Amino acid sequence: MKRVGIIGVGEIGRALVEGLCEAGGPTPEVFLSPRGARTARGLLDRYDGVRVCADNQQVVDCAELVIVAVRRQDRHEALNGLRVDGARVVVNVMAGVPNDDLRGILATDVPLVRAIPLPSVRERRSVTVTYPSHPAVDAFFEQLGGALPVTDEAAFDVFSALTGTLTTHYAYLTALTSWAARHGIPADDAERHVRGLFQGIGRTLGDESRSLQQLAADHETPKGNNERIRTTWFDHANAAALGSTLDDLLTDLRQPGTET
Repeated sequence: MKRVGIIGVGEIGRALVEGLCEAGGPTPEVFLSPRGARTARGLLDRYDGVRVCADNQQVVDCAELVIVAVRRQDRHEALNGLRVDGARVVVNVMAGVPNDDLRGILATDVPLVRAIPLPSVRERRSVTVTYPSHPAVDAFFEQLGGALPVTDEAAFDVFSALTGTLTTHYAYLTALTSWAARHGIPADDAERHVRGLFQGIGRTLGDESRSLQQLAADHETPKGNNERIRTTWFDHANAAALGSTLDDLLTDLRQPGTET
């Protein structure tokens, strides 16, 4: 795709532009909606080939691949009345908005593909789940870290729910640094140490020859410190509570009328 349009230039929209424009080599022309004007203007100033359009219809008219990245609750205001036809492909990155819902708003027969890009697309390290598989869309995300097509929308929703755990991970790390600070460790030192611990753990995830369960076992000594925390804090009840919370989120994601 040589012309990409993005409607809704928030964090994900910006990350997509940065990933495309900093990859090296030829980059597509990128057409941005006026939504998120400050972010769009910053991208326009940084990168050649980026254009800010007068309205969302101009984004559609200029692009071959149209990415819809507005907030779920803003979709009707942003998209009602848009004319989307011709040989375009629309990529729906709105959490909890199925393709049937988006097709009804746009009243179009063009291909619609759901996707879950993460902010790490800016570093071309995000494996992006897509549904249904589409060669142009999968190729687009391959250059940003990889595409993971799934076979049905139910599976897609499960992956979408998993992304809801990201900030909880950061909150967990914050809780660790706060605990250390309460025991007299300077906050900056505690945060530096925690960052180092988990950056190292993150790098091991690149070793796909070992399962997650095996990686955990390799970091744990029988009756050691790690085993103690895992078995006394993250026990079966804790894991079940997490699963129940994810089940509730999954239910909401499958109800387009519920705004989150």
